[in-house]
Amino acid sequence: MPPTFEEFAAARLDPLLRYATALTCDAYLAEDVVQEVLMRVQQRWPRVSGTAQPAAYVKRMILNEYLSWRRRKASRDVALAHADLDLLTAPVADTTGRFDERQAMTATLATLPRKQRAAVVLRYYEGLDDTEIADALGCSVGTVRSHISRALGALRARGDGAAPPSPATIATTGRTTDHAS
Repeated sequence: MPPTFEEFAAARLDPLLRYATALTCDAYLAEDVVQEVLMRVQQRWPRVSGTAQPAAYVKRMILNEYLSWRRRKASRDVALAHADLDLLTAPVADTTGRFDERQAMTATLATLPRKQRAAVVLRYYEGLDDTEIADALGCSVGTVRSHISRALGALRARGDGAAPPSPATIATTGRTTDHAS
């Protein structure tokens, strides 16, 4: 018997929020995206719970919501540059090096175009291969390779010229081998 929506949401909320945060690079926007998706999932729970992998289905909904949210939001809002934000309030460094590294990578990821960022997150956070990423983004495998290549080039250019970021650096937590998590 499939779980109820409440059981599903309680068990999957934290992984879904981590996934959305990795996509959006903004914890508050991630909460909004997940909330929008979960409201739709609750209304369609009998259909969603009947799929082979409800968690993967919901993750796909989050990816689609993120991609469309960015288009809608960008047409209405003018974002402040990081320099403008620094003038308003001084950034505060965290005491742990690992968190600082993740925070820096998240800020760098936030500068990538949305499809490149989604491709990098799907590759390094979710561990998907080119074919799976192409399916998720609705593009060709060659386009996925181009997105990832350009994104890693941009990340290298903004960094110290070192090797591409490791999955541990990109992910807010270690990924599991289960793609539905």
